Amino acid sequence: MAEQTSSSIVIDATPAAVMDVIADFPAYPAWAKGVKVATVRSAGTGGRAAEVFFALDVAPIRDEYTLAYIWNGDRDVSWTLAEGKMLRALDGSYILDDRGDGTTEVTYRLALDVSIPLIGMIKRKGEKILIDAALKGLKQRVESLA
Repeated sequence: MAEQTSSSIVIDATPAAVMDVIADFPAYPAWAKGVKVATVRSAGTGGRAAEVFFALDVAPIRDEYTLAYIWNGDRDVSWTLAEGKMLRALDGSYILDDRGDGTTEVTYRLALDVSIPLIGMIKRKGEKILIDAALKGLKQRVESLA
């Protein structure tokens, strides 16, 4: 996979509280910009999703796809594209770092590839838009539930 784009944010909550929001896929349309549908297709160990179907509509990406997830407790979660229409690859992760003061630093890494040709700079910009929107939405959602 090509290089990843990443960004981080500090959330005023424990890693467990942050991961609970990340793992609550049916709630994504309420807080994750552009996510119209998020449906768990299969459950994995520990009650968290193994595969999730998404309908996404956020420029420059509009697609329906399924992601396969690997969970590592409340420390990190990674995913890869299992099936997509426009997307050829969508690999990413959330890495949670407990800062020891009741806050968590969340790093989001993402690499995507689409079936239509895009200049690398435009692809990185799309990744950055998705990451920034996801981190801001995640922070707002987690802190509003605290």
